[in-house]
Order: sequence, then C-alpha cells, then structure tokens
Amino acid sequence: MYSKNQRVLGREKRESRMMMHCRNAKLLVRFGLMYCLTLGALTLGAAAEEPPRVMVLGVAQDAGFPQAGCRKACCQEAWSDPTIRRHPVSLAIIDPVSQQRWLLDCSPAFPDQWRLLDEKFPHPKVPGFDGILLTHAHMGHYLGLAHLGREAIGAKNVPVYVMPRMATFLSENGPWDQLVRLGNIELRGLKADRTFQLNPRLKVTPILVPHRDEYSETVGFKVEGPSKSLLYLPDIDKWDRWDRSIIELVREVDIAFLDGTFYADGELPGRNMAEIPHPFIRESMAWFSGLSRDERRKIRFIHFNHTNPLLRESSAAVGQVRKAGFEVATQGESHAL
Repeated sequence: MYSKNQRVLGREKRESRMMMHCRNAKLLVRFGLMYCLTLGALTLGAAAEEPPRVMVLGVAQDAGFPQAGCRKACCQEAWSDPTIRRHPVSLAIIDPVSQQRWLLDCSPAFPDQWRLLDEKFPHPKVPGFDGILLTHAHMGHYLGLAHLGREAIGAKNVPVYVMPRMATFLSENGPWDQLVRLGNIELRGLKADRTFQLNPRLKVTPILVPHRDEYSETVGFKVEGPSKSLLYLPDIDKWDRWDRSIIELVREVDIAFLDGTFYADGELPGRNMAEIPHPFIRESMAWFSGLSRDERRKIRFIHFNHTNPLLRESSAAVGQVRKAGFEVATQGESHAL
C-alpha cells in the first residue's frame, strides 16, 4: 500500500510530466506555424521573382508547313507525318506573376497555337490573351483575328496594338471592321520608336522596317523584360535597304528572331525572287559574320517558307547554320526575359 505522501508525490510527478508534454506540444505547433509561414513567404517571393517568358508558337512563313496544294518533296513527309508540321510565325509573351499573356502576330493557326500555349502556360480566362500586337497586314500575321468574332469566340474588347495604316485597314475593310464595330477587338495605336508599357515588368518598342507594304506599314518589335530583351523581326526586305543597322539592334538585345524566309536564291523555281526580297539566310550569315560568336548565338532564324530546308531538323542546312554560330528557332521553345 502506498502512503498518502507517496500518492500525492506520484500525482504531482504525473501532472508535471503532462505540463511538460503540453509545453512541448505548444512549442511544436508554434515552430510548425513559423515554418509554414516562412516557407509560404519564400514561395511567394520565388513566384514574385519568376521572370516573364517568350514562347515560340510557330516558325513557318504565312502559309504554314506543309503549304496548301504542295505535292513537292519538301512537303510530302509533312503531309504523311503531322508531328513535323509547323504553324505560321507567332510568339507569345507570358508574365506568370500577373497571369497575363500577349501574342505577337495572330496567324491562321490561332486555335492550334492557343492550345499549344495553354499546354505549357495555362490562362484562367477566355480568350486568354491580354493583347495582340500585329506587325503588318500579310495573311500569316493577322488572319487569326477572325476567331475572335461573332462566328467563333465572340470576344469582348481584346486589345489589338497596331500602327496607323494597320488600324485604318482593319477599321475600313470587311470582315475586320465588324470585329471593331461589335467590340470584339479594341484597336490601340502605336507609333514607331515610341516605347510603351505592356505591364510594369514589360515594355515594347515598334520599329519600322522596309517591306511590301500594300495594305499597312511593317514593324518589328523590341520587347524588354526585367533582365533580358528580344527583337522580333519576321519580315523585312534586304538588310541593305534599311536605314537602320541590324547589327546594332542585335547587339542591344539578348535574343533576335530574324527573317529566315528563304535559305538561298533559286528556292522557288519559275518565280522571280526579287519580287519577294527577303534576305536569304546565306546572305544574312555573311552579313552577320563580323559579330562575335556570342552575338551570333543571339540570332534565331524564323519565318521559314515551306521550301526552306531549315524546316527539317536533319537537313545539312541546319548543321551549316549552327556551325556558323547561329540558331534555328523551334516551335515550342521558350526563354526567360
């Protein structure tokens, strides 16, 4: 039998142990809460610092690859193997912090390119874009706007950034004028060399370039992010027809997506290629040969006609371009800005 003193002493020890366990439990809870708060703060900080990105949604010339009606060897493999088909040129700019997305050019393959973008950088809203920036009025660069209209999405006031002649073209010619009248798109004017903010972390400068301007002027875009910048210039006439130095522009940016429509003269048998005077890639490689290796590596040729061998990864032409220090843009690639 335990004495009364022994029973009291035992009860006091048990109570002491219970109080110690309670204190330890409180400390664990407090530590856990502090850990969660710290981890949450670190996660939010990391998200806040996540840079904007550019994603390539298409690399082909306006008509895509393969091209309608083409039965030549250049397109045969693409007709039989959908995995090697390529969309007309377009880039997406994504800001993961603000959950905003913009398109540079809106091609006829807009639905597929939207899907391609959603697979990597999903957007919570429809139509899923906070603005579309157009370079000019050739078919591969604006026809996708039709999907924003009454017969398709029926979008509301999607900002479309355009130069003055492009604004007039869309406002005064059907079916594009209907997009404006119904408020599917909202035209926002641009001025050459006038920088504007897309959002607090991204700014854009349109740059006039010489091209076949039947319906509108033609521009390229310089896009600047928090740490890097890019030049998007898919269409231009020969480099020596421009009153600006493409060499200096390449030096100013970290990535340069440049017109690579044709690899070499004679690519279109039976047609006078002087009527479509894009700089041949062979000419461009010679033009940029004086750049350092690091500066040449910035250049990523894009906007390939269906006849261009750069559309086939295994071609000797791809190897020649990379051996010379340049790169070939690929559909789906992305880069931080």
